[in-house]
Amino acid sequence: MRIKINGEARDVTATTLAALLRELDYEDLTVATALNQAFVRKTDRNRAHLRDGDAVEILTPRQGG
Repeated sequence: MRIKINGEARDVTATTLAALLRELDYEDLTVATALNQAFVRKTDRNRAHLRDGDAVEILTPRQGG
């Protein structure tokens, strides 16, 4: 299936947001996620089903100063 991840079109095999994070090696990282511009809590990622054309944002926390 083809989806956009952080604005970049990619082909993936994952069918849920949780599976996508595993596929992209983000599973063990602390990240914030959004599916089609709606925030998805960590506890809801297994129920967040992906469809062709969806847009996913994956954000990692950063520190600076």
